[in-house]
Amino acid sequence: MKLMRVGTAGAERPALLDRDGIARDLSALVADIDGDLLSDTSALDRIRAAAGAGVLPALDPAGLRVGPPVAGIGKVVCVGLNYYGHAAEIGAEPPAEPLVFLKAADTVVGPDDTVLIPRGSRKTDWEVELAVVIGRTARYLESARSALAHVAGYAVGHDVSEREFQIERGGTWDKGKNCETFNPLGPWLVTADEVPDPQALTLRLWVNGELKQHGSTADQIFPVGEVVRYVSQFMTLYPGDVISTGTPAGVALGQPEPKPYLRPGDVVELEIEGLGRQRQEFKAA
Repeated sequence: MKLMRVGTAGAERPALLDRDGIARDLSALVADIDGDLLSDTSALDRIRAAAGAGVLPALDPAGLRVGPPVAGIGKVVCVGLNYYGHAAEIGAEPPAEPLVFLKAADTVVGPDDTVLIPRGSRKTDWEVELAVVIGRTARYLESARSALAHVAGYAVGHDVSEREFQIERGGTWDKGKNCETFNPLGPWLVTADEVPDPQALTLRLWVNGELKQHGSTADQIFPVGEVVRYVSQFMTLYPGDVISTGTPAGVALGQPEPKPYLRPGDVVELEIEGLGRQRQEFKAA
């Protein structure tokens, strides 16, 4: 299933994108797309049954804003330097263990919402990422296979980063990762049963129509199952939590000088095979 949330920010309603590309209203069946729903197999079965029966009302697509596909996210866990190509382009050795950092849940916005370039920013960068949404509480998982059984589904994520804040201003990466609007997510949460192999997905990103990133999750240093297993050794993952699993080669940081960092007025579009497409205009905060 392709689950989504539509409506004005803070007042989204749950919906489903059917196989004909029509958004169907789920608000009569469930309160929202959140951790409670994702951990409730009977509720998900009711949605599947209603979709199969063709009884879900269509939503008028005119002017319909698409919000983040998951509400009430507890935490966003990110993995850095998780593609061989990306590590090579910035001259870094592939890490021996996943490089983990946190991104505040309040950075999450809709897939087509405006992204704000922070005040004083000179190095705002793009990063298309496969986002993993947790469906079952996960702690101290024993294997990558077990970890995949705890995944509710997948989504397109954009881990926007300010490289000067991240790398040159001291401390950890937090300052360059947690700026307002720095985590567009969606348009859909595609349930895990529709993504048989998360290591066989193509990722692409364009800036002002120019292709910048074109990679595959097959290039990940630590595959999705191993990432989830590893993270569960250090923190408990709850239904609705999100893990962003790294970005392929092609970011501005990896380009020759002068590096083409984002400026107000730039338009970024990104997609992952089968998971949908995003489009953001960048504006000054």
